Amino acid sequence: MGWPHIPESLYCWPSTTHTHTSTDTCAHTHTHTHIRTQGMDMGDTQIIVGEDRAARILSCSLQEGINGLVSKSLEAKEFAYCPYSKFRVGAALLAHDGTIFTGCNVENACYNLGVCAERNAISKAVSEGYRTFKAIAIASDLNEQFISPCGGCRQFMREFGTHWKVFLSKPDGSYVEMTVDELLPVSFGPEDLKKKKVFTIQNGY
Repeated sequence: MGWPHIPESLYCWPSTTHTHTSTDTCAHTHTHTHIRTQGMDMGDTQIIVGEDRAARILSCSLQEGINGLVSKSLEAKEFAYCPYSKFRVGAALLAHDGTIFTGCNVENACYNLGVCAERNAISKAVSEGYRTFKAIAIASDLNEQFISPCGGCRQFMREFGTHWKVFLSKPDGSYVEMTVDELLPVSFGPEDLKKKKVFTIQNGY
């Protein structure tokens, strides 16, 4: 079996120190100290192989995926229907198979009927048969702080697990990473109802 195809953009060039940063690709600093010496000589260029290279490629791919998810949430924000609060929110949900579902907040003249972006995205995914998620990115117009989901959305996310990632962003694409468990510690979920059923059967009431 041959080597898998790896795009040239992911090659490591140890002859120089290179820093690459953009909103679309991952940021690296390639130096001699960070790169293994074993590899395949190709003239003045050495293509590094081994665990370090694989880890770097995986890291780059992951970073690109996160940036892409945040970008999708920013795009979804543009469709927000919020004539009352004027507070736009977008969300992009990553399912276990790589499918992305987006959602925005939709308000209503009967205020309590409004739906948050996070719940819209999750409901859209669930209506398509999805139950397992890897991450969700959330965006708003707040410049001075990262957007934070409301308590209801935290519980809504928790319904589908506690350890998946939540990326809270700003309009410039920067973000902080948390987990559902960190956003809603000591939480209540579906498994707690199952425990109650077991307790009821064992104790006869």
